[in-house]
Amino acid sequence: MMNNKSLTALLYCLGAVLLITFTSMFIVDQRQNAIVFRFGEVVGIKTQPGLYFKVPLLDNARFFDIRILTIDTPEPQPFLTSEKKNVQVDLFIKWRIADVRQYYASIVSAGGGETQAQVRLLQTVNEGLRAEFGRRTVHEVVSGEREKIMELMRKKANEDAAKIGIEVLDVRLKRVDLPEAVTESVYQRMTAERTRVANELRST
Repeated sequence: MMNNKSLTALLYCLGAVLLITFTSMFIVDQRQNAIVFRFGEVVGIKTQPGLYFKVPLLDNARFFDIRILTIDTPEPQPFLTSEKKNVQVDLFIKWRIADVRQYYASIVSAGGGETQAQVRLLQTVNEGLRAEFGRRTVHEVVSGEREKIMELMRKKANEDAAKIGIEVLDVRLKRVDLPEAVTESVYQRMTAERTRVANELRST
């Protein structure tokens, strides 16, 4: 018959086994990727959902959200057209982590995170928009070439984002507004053009 000491030892052993088993397992769900570290070095990347094992006490897993995220500018951004007219642009960017190893090496290991990634993406898009708007007139950026500009920005932002393990899915110009002074100037020019055409028709 098992005495108290043997029973206690058995319970301790059972507890130790359960603890080791528990600490050696981790679950990655479909919304995540995981990196496994050993003494600070990357020893594994888990990109598929499922149950995984690691070495207890030596390994630790860090999880990264790979769902689509949105950068939505709180205020319209000002840009100058080729006519040196100021326009106000309200935009958003859709992005996600595509390469978790590269994202960790470029952003997280340097002490950054999601905020730093968003700042870099927004800077890239703003610089690109400044260049593209500077080549176009007010009419072109307001209506004529908006789709073209958005596609150019997505490609340019995605090229830069790939360097830090990010994929840019969309860059959308929600609104492109003219300041009141510019709006009045455009309206007067349109009125003058219509008046000129009407006068030509009358004279004809």
